[in-house]
Amino acid sequence: MKGRTIYPGKAEGIALVSKQPIGFYGGIDAKTGIVIEKGSELEGECVKDRVLVFPCGKGSTVGSYVIYGLKKNGVAPAAIVNSETETIVATGAILAGIPCIDGVDISGINTGDKLRIEAGEKEAELEKV
Repeated sequence: MKGRTIYPGKAEGIALVSKQPIGFYGGIDAKTGIVIEKGSELEGECVKDRVLVFPCGKGSTVGSYVIYGLKKNGVAPAAIVNSETETIVATGAILAGIPCIDGVDISGINTGDKLRIEAGEKEAELEKV
């Protein structure tokens, strides 16, 4: 699958997929990487070393710093894949140095799929392995 690079890099990991938008501020614990948002389909899951796949972000701009905190605390996702990356997630991925791509039809990706991402300067390639 082709996509657009938000932040370049290569990553490989097991997908953790949410069909709902993710709010990082109040939604994911920056110290543990565990999803704490009540009612989220990912509640109780850990994002550490996973390829985090979700349609888009939501919520406060503080979410960018939560993404950075995840990286600083060693519990960040290996990569982020979105249908559409909005400013909060883009800023967080860039600050944290996490490969991030969008423009991807995420409907065919399921939790547990092994994914490989190669995000170049502008274009990205996502494949199931």
